[in-house]
Amino acid sequence: MKRFFLLLAIPVLLSACRTSSTPHAPSAADAATARRDIAQVLATQTAAWNRGDVAAFMQGYWQNDSLVFIGKSGLTYGWQPTLDNYRRSYPNAATMGQLDFTNLRIQLLSSDAAHVIGRWHLARLTAGDLQGHFLLVWRRIAGKWVIIADHSS
Repeated sequence: MKRFFLLLAIPVLLSACRTSSTPHAPSAADAATARRDIAQVLATQTAAWNRGDVAAFMQGYWQNDSLVFIGKSGLTYGWQPTLDNYRRSYPNAATMGQLDFTNLRIQLLSSDAAHVIGRWHLARLTAGDLQGHFLLVWRRIAGKWVIIADHSS
């Protein structure tokens, strides 16, 4: 299964590493700014989730049919199908619980691409807690950092 995921992830990661002009490593200041911007998107997503607003949570994702979400149910392509899956899996604030991201490792791959590895935890009073790990592939598109691929387990 891991080999299968790696085979699927390689084209996405290679695509994420390409830049529209001459590729170059970001300066330390640019890398720090990118990490801060990505962390802010994650914080905004967490706040949206914790107030029960799935649509606002999804604003951190690329609004494109090529967005890919990889989860326990398999692959989902597209922003709208991903939103629909979240709404189906978490129909109300009680099932959503309170989201927390920890052990974040934000790694810049280029000035316009990054990946984030971390742990997620949902504290839920009635439905029981959920937790797992994730790998997010990010691109800076039109000056905004967005998730283009999400593998959450």
